[in-house]
Amino acid sequence: MRLLTHIRRLLVSLLLLAVLLVAAVIVLNLAVIRAGRPLRISDPAQAAPATVAIVLGAQAYADGTPSPMLADRLRAAIDLYHNGTVQRLLLSGDHGRTTYDEVNAMKRFVLEAGVPAEDVFLDHAGFSTYETMYRARDVFQVTDAIVVTQAFHLDRALAIAWGLGLEARGVEAPCSGYVPKQSLLMREWLARCKAWLEVHVTRPLPTHLGEVIPISGDSRLSWD
Repeated sequence: MRLLTHIRRLLVSLLLLAVLLVAAVIVLNLAVIRAGRPLRISDPAQAAPATVAIVLGAQAYADGTPSPMLADRLRAAIDLYHNGTVQRLLLSGDHGRTTYDEVNAMKRFVLEAGVPAEDVFLDHAGFSTYETMYRARDVFQVTDAIVVTQAFHLDRALAIAWGLGLEARGVEAPCSGYVPKQSLLMREWLARCKAWLEVHVTRPLPTHLGEVIPISGDSRLSWD
């Protein structure tokens, strides 16, 4: 009987812990969504001018071309540039290994679309959305920006940006001919929790900081 009682108590405790964890995930997700959602721009043509569009990285292929998701983000940013809404592009992604390079794939794409080289800044150490926004503020000295990414990612990106002191708005990139994987959408639930903790509790330093490269200066100082 005592053993059964202990087992019941253990099961009840585990159940309560699970309920609390689920509740915490829901609350933190709602907090991030509530912070980011009002900052979205429903019509990019109506976006107020900003200094720079921050394009968040995504998969690039081994042949140096961006994945469809990344290409959609880049096209949205290119439109903002050509419409005169932004003066610069800050392309931020993972270039932490010689065998994988999101950033130069992004650079080639926007240059081929007619964006002048002097207006294209590269962040080779944008290993996470948090690190991208931190480095945008401290390395590139960005104060105001339009953040470009897909809808499922945009609330988190904007919540992080504002949490780190950037005056940011968000433009939603389309999903042209594909649907984001369900695993990606589920991952976003945990990513929002991590983002809230990073901004409001832990405030970790990025993997790399380095010398300041002002967004108002020579973009090619940020190139390879």
